Amino acid sequence: MEYRQLGTSGLSVPVLSFGAGTFGGEGPLFGAWGDTGVRGARRMVDICIDAGITLFDTADVYSAGASESVLGAAVKGRRDRVLLSTKAGLPMGDGPGDAGTSGARLIRSTEDALRRLGTDRIDLFQLHAFDAATPVEEVLSALDTLVRAGKIRHVGVSNFAGWQLMKSLAAADRHGFPRYAAHQVYYSLVGRDYEWELMPLGRDQGVGALVWSPLGWGRLTGRVRRGRPLPEGSRLHATADYGPPVDDELLYDVVDVLDAIARETGRSIPQVALNWLLGRPTVSSVIIGARTEEQLRQNIGAVGWSLTPEQSARLDAVSHRPAPYPYFPYERQEGFARLNPPLTAPAPGRAA
Repeated sequence: MEYRQLGTSGLSVPVLSFGAGTFGGEGPLFGAWGDTGVRGARRMVDICIDAGITLFDTADVYSAGASESVLGAAVKGRRDRVLLSTKAGLPMGDGPGDAGTSGARLIRSTEDALRRLGTDRIDLFQLHAFDAATPVEEVLSALDTLVRAGKIRHVGVSNFAGWQLMKSLAAADRHGFPRYAAHQVYYSLVGRDYEWELMPLGRDQGVGALVWSPLGWGRLTGRVRRGRPLPEGSRLHATADYGPPVDDELLYDVVDVLDAIARETGRSIPQVALNWLLGRPTVSSVIIGARTEEQLRQNIGAVGWSLTPEQSARLDAVSHRPAPYPYFPYERQEGFARLNPPLTAPAPGRAA
């Protein structure tokens, strides 16, 4: 397993990490991904650790806290062998204090997460969304307090716009608060919006990407393709409205090329899609999920080999979409492009 530095922090993370959103199975939305209990979760953790996957990501809102509880029980007795990442900020109730990232709520959310995870520290604590009602200085001050207390080791964010992240980083620098080391983002072959602003920002400011839904909300498994619609009973029917939108023709075109490269490499379509992401700039770790051991083992097969430059270029071409303003001049006009050359190198890493 390859390990990469998380942004410019001192934390090394495996290039594949495990998303525990399938643990618990409670609630209408964030509990709809799976219902793995403690026994099954222990087995998933066993497989991950054996493969070198030591970072496990969850959130308080996943199964209304049950995901954190199940994950905590699954890693009990081997806490020092794993890295635990969780998120807070989305609503956990209907009360005025049950949502957002105010200082008081962040401290309470951290204490709740520590209790559910059964640990004395969280290796990476992330804000699940930007809270426009709370000053960034209040947010950062609370995180600083938690870091100084040893309850949080590193901090990050998820689903921030570029200006929101940059505003927060500037405030952290101005006041000497901890900087965000990670940005958990949606990024896939059928969703490359991350590249226009957030990727250059991450490279410039030393913020590593943790990629969620790398298979395009389950669309890049090979089951959905041209002439083969989404099968009845697929969970995508129930959750598609909550996930990133994908144009059908784009999906079919991408899967056609993935299928061809899968045959060339002897790999599966999901393995090729995941491997492409591992070669992208600023990507520190790709979060894989699984409801079964077979799915997990298949996803782990995305590491230990590399696409050729020609294969990567084919995937780049088929998944490319025109840049929005103000980025399209840099893509279409040589003068603009000379001032802003494209990013090419992935995050620094090492083998382990």
